[in-house]
Amino acid sequence: MRYGGVMWRAAFSLLILVACLAAAPVERDDGTSGLVVPRFVSLKKDRAYARTGPGDTYPVAVVYVRKSLPVEVIKEYEIWRQVRDIDGGTGWVNKTMLTGERTAIVTRTIRTLYSAADVSAPPVWRIAPGAVVSLVLCEGAWCRVTRDGKGGYMLRAQLWGTYPGEAVAG
Repeated sequence: MRYGGVMWRAAFSLLILVACLAAAPVERDDGTSGLVVPRFVSLKKDRAYARTGPGDTYPVAVVYVRKSLPVEVIKEYEIWRQVRDIDGGTGWVNKTMLTGERTAIVTRTIRTLYSAADVSAPPVWRIAPGAVVSLVLCEGAWCRVTRDGKGGYMLRAQLWGTYPGEAVAG
C-alpha cells in the first residue's frame, strides 16, 4: 500500500506540473508571447520609448515617462509590442519595458470610490482624473482599485485599462 501511495503522489505531482506548464504562456519561435492580443499591460520603467516600427532603428515616436501607465498591446512582432495609450497614440515598445501588472487610469472627472461595489455604499475617498490606480479585482460593472495605500470600489466605466466584462484578478 505504501508503494501505491508514493506512486499516486508522484503521478499527481506530475499532473499538476503538466497543468501549470500548459497554462503558462510560452514564447514562440517567432518571439511573440502566445498571449491574447489585444490585452492591457503597464509600463515597467519610468521611461519607455515607443518607436514608429518594431526595432531599435526606427525613430522614437513617443517617450512615456510614467511607470505603471497602462497601455494596450494591439500587435506583436518578435520582441516588440505595438501599444496604444489612452489618447489613441500607438508605438512599438520592447517587451522588456512592459509588465503584466494591471493598472488603469481614472477618466474625465473626480470620481468617488466606495466601500463596496454599490453606489449606495459609503464613499471612502475621491480621486482625480488621470490618476493611475492598481486593479485588484474587476467583476461585472465594478473594479476594486488601490493607490497610495488607499482602496475602494469604482465603476469600471470610469476607468481606462480594462475591457467591459473582463474578469481581472490582480
